[in-house]
Amino acid sequence: MEKTMPLNGKFELMALPYSADALEPVISAATLGLHHGKHLAGYVNNLNALLPGSGMEGLPLEEVVTKASGPLFNNAGQLLNHNLYFGQFAAPKADNRPMGALAETIDAAFGSFAAFQEAFVKAGAGLFGSGWVWLSVDADGRLVITQEPGASNPVVHGLRPLMTMDVWEHAYYLDYQNRRPDHLAALWQIIDWNVVAKRYDG
Repeated sequence: MEKTMPLNGKFELMALPYSADALEPVISAATLGLHHGKHLAGYVNNLNALLPGSGMEGLPLEEVVTKASGPLFNNAGQLLNHNLYFGQFAAPKADNRPMGALAETIDAAFGSFAAFQEAFVKAGAGLFGSGWVWLSVDADGRLVITQEPGASNPVVHGLRPLMTMDVWEHAYYLDYQNRRPDHLAALWQIIDWNVVAKRYDG
């Protein structure tokens, strides 16, 4: 996984690789604006304020996440999570699915792409409270689905994250209210499987 380094001692708010309305109707421009421009920007600002004197100045974000605790961990984790989340989307596409080696590995691990989708959405819908559901690869190359509460990320378990869905309410409440499973089911339309495949290839 490519390391996220601070610039001049500070982490930056990522620029979205698509326009604010590019993900509609799956994610509205209003939700995207609040989620990226307010929530993620807040984590960036908080993390940069917490880093001085922490002993972790200048470390890659991924290393901060594996070493930190408390508020530093929460803000670093949320920055890493959101960078991976916002970086994995593209305009909605019908019958959107992975191809090539990643598709074959998903079929081998879960039986079929449909079975993988079902297991992933079930994990996301079943996570109590706020957090994330992830597809990751372990040190032996096996695909795993994990539930990560709060700001946690699979890197803390030695996994390499490939794809995620955010189940914090701010990610979907404007568009879906309390219908988390509907939000998760809709997200399949906007996953950029080329990005996920590049993360899988390492």
